[in-house]
Amino acid sequence: MSPLRLGLNLGYSGARIQLPLDLIREADRMGFYAVWTAESYGSDAVTPLAYIAALTERIYLGTAVMQMPARTPANTAMTAITLDQLSGGRMLLGLGLSGPQVVEGWHGQPYGKPLGKTREYVEIVRTIFRREQPLVHQGEHYQIPYAGPDATGLGKPLKSIIHGRPDLPIYLAAIGPKNVELAAEIADGWLPVFFSPEHYDQVYKPHVEAGFARAGGKSLAAFDIAATVPVVVGDDVDACRAAVKPFLALYIGGMGAKGKNFYHDLACRYGFEAAADAIQEAYLAGRKGEAIAAVPDDLVDAVALCGPKPRIAERLELWRRSPVTTLNIAEPNPLNVRVMAELVL
Repeated sequence: MSPLRLGLNLGYSGARIQLPLDLIREADRMGFYAVWTAESYGSDAVTPLAYIAALTERIYLGTAVMQMPARTPANTAMTAITLDQLSGGRMLLGLGLSGPQVVEGWHGQPYGKPLGKTREYVEIVRTIFRREQPLVHQGEHYQIPYAGPDATGLGKPLKSIIHGRPDLPIYLAAIGPKNVELAAEIADGWLPVFFSPEHYDQVYKPHVEAGFARAGGKSLAAFDIAATVPVVVGDDVDACRAAVKPFLALYIGGMGAKGKNFYHDLACRYGFEAAADAIQEAYLAGRKGEAIAAVPDDLVDAVALCGPKPRIAERLELWRRSPVTTLNIAEPNPLNVRVMAELVL
């Protein structure tokens, strides 16, 4: 049974950004391991962490995630090293590709071959962190120095002026089998969303172990599985589940096109194929209430902790028996933070 650390997953903001600073500072005092921020196509993930860094002392600062298509690998490395040094070595660099709709529709970048791009991106960032030699990378997706047909010819290999930690941790967000395998192979940690401890052995374990094997014998002892879990505390279990269902319906039904929705595919791998199809069909047709109603209670319980404290404590044992090492509370509030702290810390 692995020990659990706790984190806060703040997500990204709505129309106006507001950070729960009192809650973050209290989590810092209580011994929470990390606070994570996110980005989609509004608030960025890094600026809030810089603000939080100045107001906290010990809690680690993670991006869940920085979108790789939004930044060159060098820009990401520069940002991570800068925030790591300003915070006293508390940076956790979580990276992800996002999806085709955001990559091509917002960042104006080709989605292309995500596995190959991710492998090259992480390799370049690690090279910059290590600072052993000037940066040179000639891959399918990235060429540094750039030598394309419109190059000036003046580019030259450079080393980072700022000296970063060579072992600054890199996490990858991954859902699909090949992406999970890649995360296990090349990253220090994995950021799964909608993780189900009951389905780990069937859905994830083979791919994690395949990635470890490709890395030359890596193990869970050196790999942080930092899963995000919705936690809704209350006496009425059905009402608590109902608070999670719109979130699941949005992702399973609306995050991506039909045939290209990673969250829909994940629900299918968990054994909820009929429900996932019904959710997606209703959501894409604009029937959001019907989509929410189609989310099964069993799916909510597979990925969330809902109900009174004793029930959450009972369900938490599934997470303790899984290889998850960091449990990040989605949309943290004083009640769920206090209850989880009492049960875990």
